[in-house]
Amino acid sequence: MWALQPLLRRKLQRRGREEAGYLHAVEERFGHYAQPTHPSLIEGGYVWVHAVSLGETRAAAVLLEALRAAQPDIRILLTHGTATGRAQGVSLLQDGDVQVWQPWDTPAAVQRFLAQFKPHIGIVLETELWPNWVVECNKAHVPLVLVNARLSEKSMRQAQRLAWLSRPAYQGLSAVLAQTQADAERLSALGAKVDGVFGNLKFDAKPDATQLALAHTWKQKLKRPVLLFSSSREGEEVMWLDTLQALKDAPLDHRDHLHAVHWLIVPRHPQRFDDVATLMAERGWKVSRRSQWTDGPETDHSDDIDTIWLGDSLGEMALYYGLSDAALLGGSFAPLGGQNLIESTACGCPVVMGPHTFNFAEAAQLAQEAGAALRVEDMAQAVTTALQMVRSDLDERAHVQACMAFSQAHRGAAQRTAEALRPYLKTN
Repeated sequence: MWALQPLLRRKLQRRGREEAGYLHAVEERFGHYAQPTHPSLIEGGYVWVHAVSLGETRAAAVLLEALRAAQPDIRILLTHGTATGRAQGVSLLQDGDVQVWQPWDTPAAVQRFLAQFKPHIGIVLETELWPNWVVECNKAHVPLVLVNARLSEKSMRQAQRLAWLSRPAYQGLSAVLAQTQADAERLSALGAKVDGVFGNLKFDAKPDATQLALAHTWKQKLKRPVLLFSSSREGEEVMWLDTLQALKDAPLDHRDHLHAVHWLIVPRHPQRFDDVATLMAERGWKVSRRSQWTDGPETDHSDDIDTIWLGDSLGEMALYYGLSDAALLGGSFAPLGGQNLIESTACGCPVVMGPHTFNFAEAAQLAQEAGAALRVEDMAQAVTTALQMVRSDLDERAHVQACMAFSQAHRGAAQRTAEALRPYLKTN
């Protein structure tokens, strides 16, 4: 890990050309900090919460709300690995909190991090586990707890192949709070001390009410339903555009189905917004970008049936889901493991997902069983299924109701998790 530091710096420089956030405070990643330690924290320390990326940061928001309700005076040390996670995390900070990059996993960097901030607990969300974090936290007598923990079959097999490294790391955790029983069993098989199954924090996240209201206002102006391709990944956009082109070239009745909806796409990674826009333009589509909208998408052009809307903004997924009548789940049509479908269903937007959802296996299965999501074999079937879904008002209403019931049925993980963490939190 020490020898890889120059490669990390080069990677950050490359990423920084597309996302400037990666160029901010680079030295923090190696345990060098500009801000002094707050005097009042020398004894008490921070509650360190690590949320590596955007999805984990949204889960952290729910957990922090529950922790602050139980203990309002705690101060949070919030760390991230990605620029989108850090940008989202700013909104979670209160007076006395600190936000920095996660320390690179070398003994020296982690030691400097722990000496600087003196956390009395580390709370790590979902899957992020670094061996030197575990070793150095144990040396410093800082309990490290993995919460909202998940582990796919694929990840477990990879960890088992590196058992000499992964098993001591999992065994060194103070506790693991698993999302599902299957996650708990896999984590236990790697030696983790699993305290129980607590559910998924993301079910407790409330969609942004302002964004949903704006989506409702815009939707009133539309004469056609909206189909969303959410969190699309590289390679999947080509599958999708190939399918749309096949429908364009099909007999007239099939073409009518294609033109009976507005298409909206939101790529998973913001650095790909321009690439996806270029790809669609090269395929003959006109592109209307969210960043250029003033009062909603333009819909008054006679040729807007050949226009695709591009969601090129951050932090507005509730707006996009609220505007849409159904969503194709990105990451599930290529073998990438899928993306989180919980936010979509919480907004009342039913999901059509492909065969690859191993990163969110139980949530996907439960959503399918509840009627909030439909499983298909490939992209062509996904597009056809979504078009059929929005053609029937009765079917669409039933799926929307299933979404809301599914979301409501699985809430409560935040309170259970906060209660489990209480013994680790110092009180003044």
